[in-house]
Amino acid sequence: MKTLLIIGFIWPEPTSTAAGTRMLQLIEVFKTNAYQITFACSASKTINSFNLNSLNIQTTNIQLNDSSFDSFIAELNPDLVLFDRFLTEEQFGWRVTENCSKAIRILDTEDLHFLRKARQTAYKNNTTVSLEYLTNDLTKREIASIYRCDLTLIISKYEMKLLKKTFKIDTEILQYLPFLIDTNTLKPLKEYPSFQERANFVSIGNFKHEPNWNAVLVLKNNIWPLIKQKLPNAKMLIYGAYATQKAQQLHHEKDDFLIKGWAESTEKVISNSKVCLAPLQFGAGLKGKLIDAMQFGTPSVTTTIGAEAMHKKLPWNGFICDNYEEFALKAVELYIQEKTWQGAQKNGLDILNKCFSKEKYSQKLLNKIEYLEQDKTAHRLQNFIGSLLLHHTLKSTKYMAKWIEEKNK
Repeated sequence: MKTLLIIGFIWPEPTSTAAGTRMLQLIEVFKTNAYQITFACSASKTINSFNLNSLNIQTTNIQLNDSSFDSFIAELNPDLVLFDRFLTEEQFGWRVTENCSKAIRILDTEDLHFLRKARQTAYKNNTTVSLEYLTNDLTKREIASIYRCDLTLIISKYEMKLLKKTFKIDTEILQYLPFLIDTNTLKPLKEYPSFQERANFVSIGNFKHEPNWNAVLVLKNNIWPLIKQKLPNAKMLIYGAYATQKAQQLHHEKDDFLIKGWAESTEKVISNSKVCLAPLQFGAGLKGKLIDAMQFGTPSVTTTIGAEAMHKKLPWNGFICDNYEEFALKAVELYIQEKTWQGAQKNGLDILNKCFSKEKYSQKLLNKIEYLEQDKTAHRLQNFIGSLLLHHTLKSTKYMAKWIEEKNK
């Protein structure tokens, strides 16, 4: 039986974040293919952390800047090591290389952090993203991590293109892997509440995630007042984990702008709402909230950033608008026009079936891993920049970590 070690940035929280859902999808792919999985993490668990032991996955706490990890991984001796985001590769990658050099190293970026950072900075400066914004310090760190790994999983085709065209990264070390939806298990639309049975608008997203928080502010200040003028009886329901005091202060009963906090059932709150709103102004990757809306038969209005790389050239599950006034008008149109709403609902299912096939993309990943296993030496020889960065990382990150370890004694 093959063994996989996943080094998590946090313990997966599928009810709180799309990243948590993504991690469980990856775990399922490897479990289905008879991998023995160990999940290790240096973070503390929260009440929203998924019980991985229920999936027969071994879990362990690991320490940052501590040689105990060296003994742990040497004894485990996994065939594959999966880093959850580049930050874990920075922290533990050199130790994996030193103590378990034969293991195939895979990085799951979740989304490109440097792209999200560049867009956020450009947004704050009221300008467009340029190469100057893209080549920040975070870019250098994240791309260095990509090179140091044997394979990096990229969730968005836009990000694949950016890495290949702008940063000239060899496609041999990249693997496109979107959200993995088992389309055979999707419920028929008739099993969800009908147009007449639904009411209100919904927005959902972890409040700790800056693009989500900004989208809530945009809804509150720029979009909801326009919708409310047209639909005085409608409510705006805002769901998301980690609703801070600052978020709770936006709650306003008189305006029907309601901060509801964590949703015990994402399916329930989305499928009972008529329209999902996601006015994202910056961000990266794919948007789990919009995938959920499609799965639960709820049309959506989002921005170009929100819909980026999610639907190929297929008609959207509602409307894509970057102008606040147009966004509000299209939200109202979806809310009151049943035929438009039903058409958008069907578009969502079409997107899921054609763009997010679990069977198709998981098999491509497994085929790539099998290819690497057959001759990883040749694969690594072709990645000279990766070996160069590994060499210098072992000199810099290693001794910095050892210095911290000694300091902590």
